[in-house]
Amino acid sequence: MNYIQEYRIILASQSLRRRELIKGLDIPFEIAENYNCDESYPPGMSLDEVAGFLAEKKSDAYPRKLNDKEILVTADTMVKCRNEFFGKPENKQDAVVMLKKLSGQKHEVITGVCIRTVCRKKVFSVSSYVFFAELSAEDIEYYVENYSPLDKAGAYGIQEWIGYTSIERIEGSYYNIMGLPVARLWKELKCLTEKL
Repeated sequence: MNYIQEYRIILASQSLRRRELIKGLDIPFEIAENYNCDESYPPGMSLDEVAGFLAEKKSDAYPRKLNDKEILVTADTMVKCRNEFFGKPENKQDAVVMLKKLSGQKHEVITGVCIRTVCRKKVFSVSSYVFFAELSAEDIEYYVENYSPLDKAGAYGIQEWIGYTSIERIEGSYYNIMGLPVARLWKELKCLTEKL
């Protein structure tokens, strides 16, 4: 813990869930100013590699050089269902389509994370599995109209109404499904700072 306290953690994410989750680690951190990053990935890339690839791409796009005592944290979350990948929906109609495809299905939530110092970089991905009950058209419509699916991979938040009413079980980290595998992040931060 003492090693980590010596560093300035910079979270480069506009996600309110990621901010909430990293805050729970009781380490000082700050939010990076928003910057642009092309979030495309090579055609033909294995779906299991995309989240880690994009997390590293966001790290590499950070617009200034890090100082000796800074650690940059970037992340990207994707949802995989029946060999199809879902990022954030473009609009409410797209959100409805995604949720219809996830209805009654088991799907995988993959979060890629990149932590980087001025001299070291670590990229890792964590997978969790979500089992959705069948969603009625009315349930989907209610959720899309009353919550904010457009800023969430797969068009849903497990911590919201749809998670309470329609997720039958999960396998793996709940926090990873929210958008940041904090237990693994904590382990990697400890390992990184103890070696520096």
